[in-house]
This record gives sequence, C-alpha cells and structure tokens, in this order.
Amino acid sequence: MSPFLTDPLLIAIAAPLVLALAIALGLTKRWSVRLAYGAFSVPFLAALHVWWHYAAAPKMGGYAFLTRYSTGLDGLGIGLKLGLNGISLPLFVMAGIVGLAAGLYALQSQAERLKIYVMMLLIMQGGLMGVFASVDVFYIYFFHELALIPTFIMVGIWGGRDRSYAAMKMTIYLTVGAMISLVGLIALYVKSGAHTFDLIALRAHLAAHPLSVTLQHNIFGLLIFGFGILVSLWPLHTWAPLGYGAAPSANAMLHAGVLKKFGLYGLIQVAGPLLPAGAWHWAQPLAWVAVIGNILIVGLVTIAQRDLKQMIGYSSVMHMGYAFLGIAAGSALGVGGVVMMMVAHGLSVALLFMLATSIYHRTQSFAMDEMGGLAQPAPVLAACFVAATFASIGLPGFANFWGELMVFIALWKFAPLITILAVSGVVISAIYGLRSVARIFFGPATEQMKAVAAKHPPVDLRWSEKAPVLILLAALLFIGFWPKSMSQAINETLATMSFREPAAPTQALPR
Repeated sequence: MSPFLTDPLLIAIAAPLVLALAIALGLTKRWSVRLAYGAFSVPFLAALHVWWHYAAAPKMGGYAFLTRYSTGLDGLGIGLKLGLNGISLPLFVMAGIVGLAAGLYALQSQAERLKIYVMMLLIMQGGLMGVFASVDVFYIYFFHELALIPTFIMVGIWGGRDRSYAAMKMTIYLTVGAMISLVGLIALYVKSGAHTFDLIALRAHLAAHPLSVTLQHNIFGLLIFGFGILVSLWPLHTWAPLGYGAAPSANAMLHAGVLKKFGLYGLIQVAGPLLPAGAWHWAQPLAWVAVIGNILIVGLVTIAQRDLKQMIGYSSVMHMGYAFLGIAAGSALGVGGVVMMMVAHGLSVALLFMLATSIYHRTQSFAMDEMGGLAQPAPVLAACFVAATFASIGLPGFANFWGELMVFIALWKFAPLITILAVSGVVISAIYGLRSVARIFFGPATEQMKAVAAKHPPVDLRWSEKAPVLILLAALLFIGFWPKSMSQAINETLATMSFREPAAPTQALPR
C-alpha cells in the first residue's frame, strides 16, 4: 500500500489542507461545515495513534515514523522528511488536541462567512501539524509560515476592537521575527558545510565538525532574536496581547496555544543542540531578560489589566518567560521542563481564550469591572474557568505544574537569584488569576451586568461549548496525573542531545 495512505503524519497534515483547498475551489457551505468536523478530527486521531505507538515504534536517528518524500529540491538538501522524536511528539499531540477543540468551537460560532473562516483555520491546522512532524529544517519553517498567514487575515477580517491596527502590528513584528530566524537558519546551513537541512544529518555532521565558537555565538544570537520575537520575548512582546485581544477565539486558541511555540521549538530542537557554545554564551542575558521583562514587568502589567482577553494575552507573554528560563538553564531537566510546559500552556491558554469568549456571550463585555455574580446562573462555566485558572497558575494535578517545577529545579542549579525572582511570578499569577475569578463569577453583579441580564438572562455552557472545554480539561488532567505519558519520550531524546558545552552536567526528568 502507498505510504501516502498509511503515514499518520502525512495524513494529519494533508486532511485539513485538502479540505481547505476543496473549499477554495467552491465546495458548498453545507458540505464544508460537515466535512470540517472530520478534517479537524483526523489530526487529533493521528496524534493519539502515534502517541500510543511511539514507545514500540522502530527509530532511526532518534525519530519514529520516519518517512521521506521527494519534492524536487533534493539537490539543495531539502526534502519532505516526516518523523517524531521525544521533543516533537508531545507538541504534535498538543497541536492535534487544541486543533480539534478550536475547530469544534469555530463550527458552532456562527461567524460571518463561516466557510472562509473554517478554511483559514484548516490551513492553520495543517501547517501546525507539519511544523512538529517535519525533520527537515526548511519544512519546519515552511509550515510555520503556512500557518502564520491565516492569522493576519483572520484578525483583520473577523477580529474585534482595533483589529486593523492589531493585524498590522502582528504582521510587522512576526514578519521581522520570521525573516531574522530565516537568516539564522540559512547561515547555519551554509556555514555547517553539511549541504542539507535534514536535522538528523546536520546533528551528525556538526557533532563531527562543530562550528567555531564565534560562529556559534553569532548564529545563535540571530536565532534567539528572531525566535524571541515570535515567542514574544520582552520588550518585543507588545504585538501579542493586542493581537490576541483582537483575534477571533478559534484563531487565538491556535496561535497562542500552538503556533507561538514555534520559536521555542526552534531553539530546543535546532539551535540548542547544534550550537551548544552559542546557547551557553547567551544563557545569562536570556535569563535576565526573561525574568525581569517577561515575568516581573509583564506580570505586573497583567495585574493592571481590566479587560479579560487582554489579561489572558499578557499572562501568555508572562509564562513564556518561564520557558526561556528553562532554555537558559540548559540542562536536560530544564529543557524537558520547557517541553512539558509548552504542552501544558498550549492547552490551558487555549481553554482560557475559549472560556473568555463564552463569558463575553453572556455579559456582552470583556471588561471585568462590568461583570459579577455569573457563577449562579452559569455554575459549569464558573467551574471550568476556575479549573483553567488553577492550571495556568500551576496547581498540582494539572500538566502546568510539572513543567514549572522542572524549570525551577533546573534553574536553581543555574542561578539561585534568578530562581527566587522567577518563583515570585507564581504569586503574581495567583493574584491576577484569582482576582479575575472573583470579579467575574463571585463578586456582586454590577449595574451593567444587571442591565444585560434583564435583556438576555445568562445561561450555562451548552453542549456545543462543553465538548471542546472537556477535551482540553481532560488533556490537562491526564498529563497532570500521569506525566510519564510525556516525560518518558522526552527523556529518551534529551539523553542523546547536548545543550551545553560537553563538560556541563545534565539531569533527566524524573519519571
């Protein structure tokens, strides 16, 4: 049988993209919506399939499900090579889960021009699955750009307040970040002398013929700057809260939850292992920028927010600081914690953005000062928002706890003072998270809320909303109670990588 029909990675990428093409060619709205349920489900099912079979699957160069497809660019060292290692597997699974939740929420949203709206989301989903399934650096970057383009369009057309400005700012920042990253990746390709973008071949070649220390410093600097913009590293973060505040919910779920992880993924999967001296050189500056800028400054700005969506957007920027700290720590423990944290943050921030829109539908406002008393008419919504908030704070029992804990342990061995400052961010998270819960659900209803309730009495979550909420909550709790389901694969892969100069010690994730 043709590998096209049996490769779960290729199927996960192709299913949403094929339906998006069919919609562009004139598929009717009725069939577009019907088939979209399947197109969002296929990557989800493929992700669960490879997650279940990964441990027993044969591996080549550290990758399972490895398949190469000729694209006519083989002479340039470029080929569509698909496979998963312990770093890409958790993110591939997370992309499938968040994609299904975002798709289900979008299909019941009654958005204007729903057919085109769904087509944009399908392109994003196909690109996201491709980012984490690709072994070739060129295609990792290509699929990121494919998924990024619909973001600008969706914010500009279906966005809320300040959507034109938000779309323009996102376009400028993310395009600049992507271009700088591309320059760094091309420099790595040219200077390595390997004449290939294949990660497996690049690692083998650079292990035998490492780049000079100066080259590693310069190329890693380009990548940390370019990828940092894409991940919202302070002070180049201002596009993120504005963009997420204006973005339609399903788009915010996919971008903040999944696509934003591309920069971190590039640093962990490509830059760190191939340029260990560069990673060591930039570790201290990166750590201080992350803890002072992303965690403390942005954390305090988050406390000051009164708009619910803006608060979630700023909190997402803040939590990226922890990820940068884990990368700066550089050990297998720290990097593994970052991977766990990326998965957990993707699930929890997608859940928070979805619930924020559900709250808006019942209050007609994102201003938390205009809400109150929503727990009584909508107890399930209140319970889900509280759970999502606890997950975001890092409460034990949720996946976020393990990622943050591993980062803190690794960071203490790297820089105790930075660790103390970073832990204070947990207190900041608790302040703005619990305060939002109190204002929206358990405080007295404001006059604005009473006026809205008199015209449109708020109701609890409908089953069309509960389904995607339960998918994300179930994933957060499953990983929270059984972290080994992710950490075992991460351990196996990190044991074969070096993120520091050879003499530096590493430590595995606890099982």
